[in-house]
Amino acid sequence: MKNIAFVLGNGTSRKDIPFDNLKKYATVYGCNALYREFYPDYLVAVDTKMILEICKKQIQKTIPVWTNPNKHFAKFKGLNYFSPSKGWSSGPTALMLASDRKHEEIYILGFDYEGLDGRVNNIYADTENYKRSHDKATYYGNWLKQTIQVMQKNPEKRYIRVLEKEDSFVPKEFGKLDNLQHITVEKFRKMFGI
Repeated sequence: MKNIAFVLGNGTSRKDIPFDNLKKYATVYGCNALYREFYPDYLVAVDTKMILEICKKQIQKTIPVWTNPNKHFAKFKGLNYFSPSKGWSSGPTALMLASDRKHEEIYILGFDYEGLDGRVNNIYADTENYKRSHDKATYYGNWLKQTIQVMQKNPEKRYIRVLEKEDSFVPKEFGKLDNLQHITVEKFRKMFGI
């Protein structure tokens, strides 16, 4: 059996995927506020406000939390630091962490890139430390570039990006990657019986 990982971003395309049994099939890497509803095997957060929220609730004492070195975090015990810090966004950083391990297949969920009609595309919109759902979407260029760098650095790994539906947004830059394919949420759920 292959060594599989799931990397959970927080785009709304993953809203219909239940987490209950994910750990039965793979190591789960998650980002930011995911811990509010599910404890992945590894949690990655690079935003200062998110790390302060995570540490206030002492999540790093329950699951491994990874972040970049920051003077604001020095007083907190139990955090894991990337060295060197890439200065990347949480999603691509979580993908990098998973790719640095021995996983052969990495499923990427909730990496939507595009906004919802030009507005924020995030499951946690309208909650603490997140933009409002009516705010303009953040430009995805850096997220995309960082994701591509991880995949190019690991040509021996197979990446499977899970889309909400067949016609969901796929950045044209992904067409140059031989180790990336796309499947729908429906197919993903059937594959893993969830």
